[in-house]
Amino acid sequence: MVVRVTGVPGEGGAREELPDRTARFLRNWDLRADGPARHGTASLVTPVIAPDGTPAALKVQHLDAECAGEAAALRAWSGDGAVRLLRDDPPTATLLLERLDAARPLTALPDAREAVTVVAALLTRLTARPAPPGLRHLGDIARGMLERTPGALRAEPDPAVRRLLADCAAALREVAAEPGGRLLHWDLHYGNVLAGDRAPWLAIDPKPLAGDPGFELLPALANRYDPADTLRRFGTLTGALGLDRERARAWTLARVLQNRLWQLTDPAAPRPHPDPRLGVGAILRHP
Repeated sequence: MVVRVTGVPGEGGAREELPDRTARFLRNWDLRADGPARHGTASLVTPVIAPDGTPAALKVQHLDAECAGEAAALRAWSGDGAVRLLRDDPPTATLLLERLDAARPLTALPDAREAVTVVAALLTRLTARPAPPGLRHLGDIARGMLERTPGALRAEPDPAVRRLLADCAAALREVAAEPGGRLLHWDLHYGNVLAGDRAPWLAIDPKPLAGDPGFELLPALANRYDPADTLRRFGTLTGALGLDRERARAWTLARVLQNRLWQLTDPAAPRPHPDPRLGVGAILRHP
């Protein structure tokens, strides 16, 4: 499959497709492809062998606000709970990463409760560090969400969802003045955790953000969604991270609001029905 990327300069300023950029970095970094590439919506990851014989993975991707700080975050974590960064090219956000087992994501772990415990342990390590300078900040995102909420409430066709979003916005207002400054992964769902050789499980694909760790919890609550297990999962996560439950609840509701704002403004945003994120919000609104 050809994955097209627009607006990413290549050699001579030409626009590149991801396979073309992969070929360029294989040459420039003296890497040897070692298997088929895996692709996402805006990235291509190729298993490679580094010049010293080390198995690695070459990740090329669309340079945007979400991935701009990925190398800085991986460097700050230095392999503690996350995939290790071996080399990067800042102008294109191209990364050379340690090789993990892409065939063994945490989604394949049969026991969902054990999977939540794994995510909780990883988040405890990942959020222990202050965010490096230059990352996007949760405070700015929170202000933007609150500015967009009135329009979203008018656009939301479902009265029950409108009421939920209004409650989410009210919860966000309670904590927005103290957004925190920890290094957040921001997208730690079960598919973004892979098995490794040096550690049983490691996080991949961060969308780095400086903020409150309570903003990290929604993916682990909404993925493999189980309404009956939501409060227990929430307790596992907040307990492992040592979070104040009310603040974590408010930031999780803020994350529910953020997801719905995205769905209302982006026609390409996924719209599952029923939406597990809204389900989590409804449960945490009146825990």
